[in-house]
Amino acid sequence: MTEQPRHERDSDSQSILALVPNMVTMLGLCAGLTAIRFVLAGQFELAVALIIFSAAIDGLDGLLARRLKATSDIGAQLDSLSDFLNFGVAPGLLIYQYALAESEQRGSWIVVLLYVSCTCIRLARFNVAHNRAAMTGIKPPKHFIGVPAPAGALLALLPAYLSFETALVPAEHPFLTGLYLGIVGLLMVSRLPTFSPKSLRVPRERSGLVLIIMALVIGVLLTRFWMSMIMLTLLYGLSLLHSFYLAMAARRRGPEN
Repeated sequence: MTEQPRHERDSDSQSILALVPNMVTMLGLCAGLTAIRFVLAGQFELAVALIIFSAAIDGLDGLLARRLKATSDIGAQLDSLSDFLNFGVAPGLLIYQYALAESEQRGSWIVVLLYVSCTCIRLARFNVAHNRAAMTGIKPPKHFIGVPAPAGALLALLPAYLSFETALVPAEHPFLTGLYLGIVGLLMVSRLPTFSPKSLRVPRERSGLVLIIMALVIGVLLTRFWMSMIMLTLLYGLSLLHSFYLAMAARRRGPEN
């Protein structure tokens, strides 16, 4: 039997580094699935922490894939499906079980369906836009269109943050909680230009200052975690109001001549 050429043998294997991005995606997926398990067990703080963790590492898989030149179609699809579970299904179930289950007869489940459906539409629309930009060679805008799914999940969990940090009981205010969850879902499928970290540019001489600020932020997160999440969520909400104001101002001015 003739020996197979070496280049053909090498094509049957790949570097373990090429699998690292997908491993990160699977890590986030397992965190989201475990969050659902803790929701069913009534351990809501652990469930919220796992969803936050999955949001924190979201995007890391794509960054690693580009740096390691290990991008693949299956990796992109895996990332999208993982995002749907982590930022759509898991937060929706958590808020339902934690604050809305007792008011199901008043339509609270409908709001959860709305939120999860909006997450799915948001991710599908993002994939279409990304593929279209890749095919046409047109650079995507520096901002997001609508609230990204990870940010939407963190926004949706605000009632849980407030409950963990204060004496507020979201289950006592199902209408407000459901209304808030529905608004977050609609923001994800809106055409509102929203903040993207990719648009940030840091002068080289201020890199040290940025690192010091990051250390302070991490210190606050480690000491007053839920209060920090409330503040970050409110800051992001203010950025959405600012984006809405700018969009309305641009619409009033009309197209430039």
